[in-house]
Formats: sequence, C-alpha cells, structure tokens
Amino acid sequence: MAEETDHPLERLVFFSDAVFAIAITLLVIEIEIPDLPKGASVAQYQHELQSLIPSFAGFFMSFAVIAAFWAAHHTAFSMTRKYSPKMLPWNLIFLGLIALTPWLTGFLSRNLNALLPTAVYFGAFTITALLNARLAFMATSAATLEAETRDKVSRLRRRCIGLALGAFTALCLSFVLPEQMRFMGLLAVPIWTRVLVLSAPSQRAQENV
Repeated sequence: MAEETDHPLERLVFFSDAVFAIAITLLVIEIEIPDLPKGASVAQYQHELQSLIPSFAGFFMSFAVIAAFWAAHHTAFSMTRKYSPKMLPWNLIFLGLIALTPWLTGFLSRNLNALLPTAVYFGAFTITALLNARLAFMATSAATLEAETRDKVSRLRRRCIGLALGAFTALCLSFVLPEQMRFMGLLAVPIWTRVLVLSAPSQRAQENV
C-alpha cells in the first residue's frame, strides 16, 4: 500500500521554502546600484563601489545566516512524516523573523559598527536561532527512529543549539568588543556548533556498549 501523502506537512514545507527564497533574494535589493553621470572616471566608480562594501558585507553575512536556517529547517522536516498543528504557530513566527532579515541587514549595513544596530541584528539572530532549534526538536520528535536516523537527529539538534549559543555569544560580545571588532563575535557560531557536534555520542556506539 502506497504511503499516504501528508498534505498539511507538504504545504507547511512549500510555504516555508517560498519565504526563505524571497527573503534571501530581497537581501540584494539593499545594495544600491551606483548611479554616476555619463563619462564618470574610474576613480569615481571605485569610490562608489567602496562605499557599498558595508552593504555587500551585510549581504554575504545574512545570505549565510538564512542559508544556515534553511538547511536546518530542510533537514529537520525531511526527517518527519507527520504534521502536527503545534508546528504551525512556531513556524510562522520563525518565518516572520526570516522575512525581517533583509530589513535588519539594511539597518546594520547603513550603520556599520554602531552598537544598537549590531545588537538589534544579533538579538534577532538569537531569537531566530532559538525558534529554529524549537522547530528542529518538534520535527524530529518521532518516537521510533532507526539508529542511523537517531544519529542524524542528534547532530542536527546539536547544530541548532550551537547556532543559538553562537548567536547569543555574538550578541553579548557586541557590547564589550571594540567597535571595529564587533562582528568577530560571529566566529562563536562555528566554534559552538563544531564543539557540540563533535561531542555528540554515536547512537550505534551506545548500542554496542
């Protein structure tokens, strides 16, 4: 007998993918196209492009952030087979913050190194990461999973927790690091993620004990 399609789950995933795609595309709109008069010199073009460096930095940073959230969301929901109505409100709040990311990126890029825009960005990043972890745990809460799948779930959950801890660490460091080094706090994200994933015990190893 063919497995019955869970249409509510499909619609949730399709809608989420659409929001991710739109948000990640809108990031580039925050980068203004240089509008110089005909015959402008190379030096003028270079000056205009240099002034856009903060916007490009914000674009690539937020592109990576949204991509990381999409990858976690995609992985988590690829491992669930049953829709739960409890997922819907959490998913909508999460997507709301994803949709807000282009504006947060523009606010940050136009006020690079300023404390409040940096704190607002990292604060929203932290809340989004916590919601991402909540969704990952809900989507992978099936009672019966094969050993291989349980390993994947453990790594996914630890990555999501590492993402949230890294974002919160970056938020805290933004208040104490020198102005030009506030973005160095983002290095906490891969560090936390790597530490937690490497410390995850293998389910198969546990079963062989």
